[in-house]
Amino acid sequence: MTWRYKTLSNPTKPLAGWRVLVPRGGPWGDHVAADLRSRGAQPIVAPMINFAATDNAPALDAALAHLADGDFDWMTITSATTVDVLSSHRAVVAPGTRIAAVGETTAAALVAAGYRVDLVPAEDNSARGLLAEWEAATQGVVPLRILTLRSEIAKPLLTEGLRRIGHEVESVVAYRTIGVPVDPRVVADVAAGKVQALLVTSGSVAEQVQEQFGPVPETTLVACIGPRTAKDAAAVGLRVDLVAEAPSAEALIEALSHFAELR
Repeated sequence: MTWRYKTLSNPTKPLAGWRVLVPRGGPWGDHVAADLRSRGAQPIVAPMINFAATDNAPALDAALAHLADGDFDWMTITSATTVDVLSSHRAVVAPGTRIAAVGETTAAALVAAGYRVDLVPAEDNSARGLLAEWEAATQGVVPLRILTLRSEIAKPLLTEGLRRIGHEVESVVAYRTIGVPVDPRVVADVAAGKVQALLVTSGSVAEQVQEQFGPVPETTLVACIGPRTAKDAAAVGLRVDLVAEAPSAEALIEALSHFAELR
């Protein structure tokens, strides 16, 4: 059975005794691990994916040069990792180019990196949500010159949708997502049912969970960061037990805490 919970606030430690696998490292993983500890859990930070440079660096370099020259009316950003790519390339966004972020997390990463944000979907933080609000946000102006930066494995939903509307879209791969082997001891603990919950934060993570841990023991809760990730997880055959309503780490941990309180 799949559970969905809204965000709650609980001052106790509902996750006491829980070992929870955090599938990403870096600042995000550290933040999530700290939040889990504050609720009594023992986090296991085991990065399952990493990001590598695009296979077509010349195309990315050319696109960023055009971006600096003001050749685009808009640029769309669909992940915080893409923001990291912009920062690492010291990308310059021309004053006349507007930036659309797929959600609040990506928007926050852009602001933290020193970029402005002109559009964030108000309802659905996804490519589909951005498409749904695009015409209203741009006053129906067609065609616009748009740069869409994406992961190698990202579905071209946004690019194709913008082209259908009539815009001139240049779609460029900014980075590749690669799997990272988990420590064999962690794999053994999951197989033995010694991990109470696995956090699934993206479709790429879901693929790695299924590949490296599948089939996940029934006693281990598989918790997805939002409906989109849950759908991607189900598509690769991963069992989904818990879905946070909002695609954020905070909502995911609240949902997990709520679930633990009810057990």
